[in-house]
Order: sequence, then C-alpha cells, then structure tokens
Amino acid sequence: MLKKTVAQINEKIKNGTAVVVTAEEIIGIAEKNGYKKAAEMIDVVTTGTFGPMCSSGVFINFGHSSPPIKMQTLTLNDVPAYAGLAAVDAYIGATELSLTQGIEYGGGHVIEELVAGKDVALKAKAHGTDCYPRKEIETTINKNNVNQIYMYNPRNAYQNYPAATNSTEKTIYTYMGTLLPEFGNITYSTAGELSPLLNDPYYRTIGLGTRIFLGGAQGYVTWEGTQHNPEQKRGENGVPLSLSGTIAVSGDLKDMSTRYVRGAVYDKYGVSLFVGIGIPIPIIDEEILKYTTVKNCEIRTALADKSGKESLPESYTFEELQSGSVNFRGREIKTAPLSSISRAREIANVLKEWIEKGDFLLTEAVAPLPQTNKIKKLDIRGYSKMKKVKVKLHFPRKWISKPLMSEVISRYGIIFNILHADISYDSEGTLIAELSGDDEAVNNSLDYIDSVGVQYKLYNKSIIRDEDKCIDCGACTAVCPSNALTMDENNELKFDKEKCLVCELCIKACPLGIISTEF
Repeated sequence: MLKKTVAQINEKIKNGTAVVVTAEEIIGIAEKNGYKKAAEMIDVVTTGTFGPMCSSGVFINFGHSSPPIKMQTLTLNDVPAYAGLAAVDAYIGATELSLTQGIEYGGGHVIEELVAGKDVALKAKAHGTDCYPRKEIETTINKNNVNQIYMYNPRNAYQNYPAATNSTEKTIYTYMGTLLPEFGNITYSTAGELSPLLNDPYYRTIGLGTRIFLGGAQGYVTWEGTQHNPEQKRGENGVPLSLSGTIAVSGDLKDMSTRYVRGAVYDKYGVSLFVGIGIPIPIIDEEILKYTTVKNCEIRTALADKSGKESLPESYTFEELQSGSVNFRGREIKTAPLSSISRAREIANVLKEWIEKGDFLLTEAVAPLPQTNKIKKLDIRGYSKMKKVKVKLHFPRKWISKPLMSEVISRYGIIFNILHADISYDSEGTLIAELSGDDEAVNNSLDYIDSVGVQYKLYNKSIIRDEDKCIDCGACTAVCPSNALTMDENNELKFDKEKCLVCELCIKACPLGIISTEF
C-alpha cells in the first residue's frame, strides 16, 4: 500500500522533482491512470477559492508616538477599529462600517488600501495617564511605517456553504447578494471542486500549522474556524451536504496583493472582504488522492431561504449551479456565483508554481482540526424581557394537517407548550397552549398566527379560589381538563396555577360558587 510522508514530498520539492497538479487537473489524471497509479505519480494537489469572507480582519501595531498614547477609541479612514488590546495595538474587522459613509465603505476597503500600500488616516483618543499622557493623535499610517500588520481571519474557506434564495414576495438584500422575490434567483459562494476543504473532507492533511496561500502571500491555518461544524451529514464521498468545516488563518499583510484581497459592498446590506486562499494537499496515500478527484457533479449543497420563512428540502450539485440555471419546482431559476471560479483557478495555479519552484514547502499539522463539534445557538436569557401567555387557538379545517406550530417555533424561536388539544383530522380543532419567549417574538408569533387565518384568544385572566370557604368537595376536579385542580392523598384540593388553562369550567362546577377569575 502506497505511503508517502510530507518530509519525503518536501525533499522532492527541494530538488525540483515533485509533481504538482491542481484540483481540476487531477480529475483527468486519475480517470486515465486509476487512483493507485495517480497516487504514485502525483505528490501535491493544489486548491483555491476566492470569495467574500466576512469573518476577516487585520491586527496592527502602530508603534509609540512621542509623547506616547494609550489608544482607547480609534478610526482608520473613519472606520472604527478595536483598541482594547494594549496601548497601540488594534484590530479592524472587514465588516465594520464607516462613521460617515455607512455601508458604502468599511473595514474591507481599509484592508484593501493597506494591502495596496496606501496611506490611511489614523485618529485616536485616550483619557491620558501618567505613562501615556497624550490624549489625541491624528496621522497617517501604511503597511510600511507600522510595526506588525497581519491578517487574522477567524472563519474562512467554509466547507460547502449552502446556496441561497428568497421565498417572500419582496426583494431582500443579504450577504449572499440581492435575492429576487418568489424564488426569482439562486446564489452560491463555493469554488466547487477547487475548494480546499472539499478536497480533504475529513481534514487528514489540513490542520493547525498548515502552510497556505493567503491573499497572495504565505500564511498558516492557526485554529479551527468559528462555527466549525464537522458533524454534518455527508455523502458517500465524504463531502458534507451543507455548511461544515471552517479554518482560522493568518498571514503577513505586507506581502499580500490586492489581486487576492478586495473590499466589497453588497447592496443595502454592508461591507465584506474577498480573500484568496489556496491549500496544498500532499498525496500521502491513495485515499487522499481519491478525495482530491471530487467533481462538481459529485458535490451537492443545500438550498437555504434567506428570508427565514421556509425550510427548503431542495439541494443541487455544483455542476447544476454553475450551469447558470436549475429546475426548481418545475421552473428554470437563474443561478449566479458570488465567489470567482476563475480567480480560484488562478490561485491553485500560482500555488502550484510556487511549489514547483521550491519557494513553498509543505508543513505537517501540529494538531488536527476537530472531527466533532456542534454549533450552539445564542439563548436569549434576559428574563426581564421574557413574556409568557396562554392562548386558545381555533384551527379551520385547511390548517389541521399543516405544520403551523413548527413554523412558528422555527421562525420566532419561542417555546410552544401545548396544554390541551381537541383536534381531529379533516375537521376544525382547538388548541390551548402557553407561548414563552422574548416579548417581541411572542407578539410577532401571534401576529403571524392571525395572518394565516387561525383565530386565537388570549387568556389574560387567572383563576382564583377562596381557600377559606372551600370545603374540598372535589367537584371542580371532575371537569378540569389539565389537572390543574386535583385531590391529594389527604383528600384536600390542590391548585397548580401553571397548569391552569383558564377555561373557567371549574367556576360553573363549584357548588359553593367560591371560584372566580381576576385580571
């Protein structure tokens, strides 16, 4: 069985005998020669992607002025940067917006201008201390007159990001571009068979310390990316069927090129940054060679409704998406890329040339990317803003078999606790439930329920019982549908207010008339 080491491949790179091909080229080679022979022939497969990567940014050390300042707030070309690190260190994020130009200019543009070597206006303020007496500074900086300036991107090179569409009746403006109403178009943002993590789906050769092409310079994988989600369902070829792995990357901005780092604006949404990434895959055995031969027709991705209205079952291969249109529910829908396939191909070829010239050696990962990790959602835990209501819903016949409650839960994130139900298939029905969640979410869910024709009644009242006059006869328990009223082991009446539906049946059942309601 064929086995190669990264060290052996690096020796071949050093002496100029390494055979390097791109992720597109390896497909034909393997088809002609078979996996085993191709793995013996080929030493490295290069990949590439060039697309919007919002989770990107740059660390800068400006150096100390005289007298010195401990920057507390600062802007670069009027774009806020984070100064809560040390006296003259800062981080500017790609999606930060200009204080004066809004979404037309932001951190991504500042980063591009820094890569280009242009002067960028620095303004900073501080409260002043004994050792940092200066309170304001205004100057210009560029990549050549600062100390360190390096890109650090917490989440790049998403593994199989879903395509996007819009089910609503209006155009929406998103980080996946402009999405036309009523499924008018579909956009996607993955380089398909060129994409780095799709060529090593289980991260066998990609991990912490992997040397990569980043923005036209050499960089490194520094950690798993934020939202790294490797436990997605995968196809037989190992490729996840939806968004999965990510990587955090870093590299020296001083060596980067604006050909591979570009600021961007998405209409009515905001700023992003196009980043070029290329990762070499060392062919250490036949299995990894087979993974690198994945084709666009074998990579299937999910389709997401970016309005959040629908959960869509449809999925498409990248061959279908790259064709320019797909069949969606009997209609031909236009598809459009957000990432540049031609620039991704260029990156894979540039990386290939670097390796062939001996200018780029491979590195072994010092630690693997995690194979297990699940994404958590942010819980809204501000109980002071939480709302809890009891509501009686009346379902017309057409809604009996529809997933109204699951839609409300997924759309508004509320807790829907069914207290009592009287629903039969193909007939009208009633449901008494308790809705809990953020005040606005509960109100919005009720508005939505009303908008689809399901009538509801809020129970704003509470049941009260005059315990002094109650004789514990138990007549009320006979009609209580939720067991809020029960008899305990001592034959004494107990009332659980949380279970109460406020149906008021107990009021009529009480022979002494000592049960009533209050607001």
